[in-house]
Amino acid sequence: MTGSKKEEHQNIQTEDGYVTVDDGIRLFYQKAGHGVPALIIPGRFFIFDYLKELADNYTLISYDMRNRGRSDRVSDGSKITIEDDIKDLDRVRAHFRLDKFVAVGSSYLGMMVILYAMERPGSVERIVQFGAVPLIFGTEYPDHLKAGSEDTGADPAEIERVRKLAEQGYGKTNPKEFCEAHWSVNRFYLVGNPANVEKLGKGWCDMPNEWPVNFERHLQYHFTSVQKLDTSWEKVIAKVTQPVLTVHGTKDRNAPYGAGREWAEKLPNARLLSISDAGHLPIAEYPEIVIPALRDFLSGGWPDRVEVVK
Repeated sequence: MTGSKKEEHQNIQTEDGYVTVDDGIRLFYQKAGHGVPALIIPGRFFIFDYLKELADNYTLISYDMRNRGRSDRVSDGSKITIEDDIKDLDRVRAHFRLDKFVAVGSSYLGMMVILYAMERPGSVERIVQFGAVPLIFGTEYPDHLKAGSEDTGADPAEIERVRKLAEQGYGKTNPKEFCEAHWSVNRFYLVGNPANVEKLGKGWCDMPNEWPVNFERHLQYHFTSVQKLDTSWEKVIAKVTQPVLTVHGTKDRNAPYGAGREWAEKLPNARLLSISDAGHLPIAEYPEIVIPALRDFLSGGWPDRVEVVK
């Protein structure tokens, strides 16, 4: 069963509801627009607002992954894996009765949507990656292909305060308050230019799944599943022949810029859009560059600024 409501947000009407996946876990979603193609965008809570203006021409379906955002908490850690994410993406596709869609993945989801396309190539017509993690977990890149250790712009006194709170176990006794303090520092690591930090908004501390104490548990299970991936999947990456637009900030501290270049090099039909001075969320920092590029790509072409990586 799926309940829904409609609301007006920034002049764009959205439908909110839940998709129940096979093991009974509910995934919270928001849907906007009615055009084609349809985009499915996991990671709703951190990316949907930046893409919402595309609803003027396209259908956008964005959802929170299991155990994240406003989706259900998952008590069984064995069900918090990237393989479950792949299955959930297909469940969302089936729920909205889409034969084909454009898959949009940010961070580790940039890897996940490629894995999905490898398993179900007939369902994906185009792919967009934002700040995708490396093909192989833990890959080291040359210094010129990763962000340096320069000052992030965060207040050193605030960094020290949050460090001490963590040592004192404040995140367990006061999880929401610690989340807010943690966000005041962590948000600087998500941007390449400190002047853009306010574009990230107030963070996600209104969602218990995103409190550090809960998110750290999520990572323990989920990234273990990423590390265990059979690396031979890279050998069959040639099966992903759909056009792939890889968008990556040159100052990404979470997923090195070299990862974006590697994806664009190894995928047979990919192009790289490099965003100078952007961090892990280039769509938030430089929408004036990224949104027009997405419109070009979704209309069937390539943006002018893309690069064929050799």
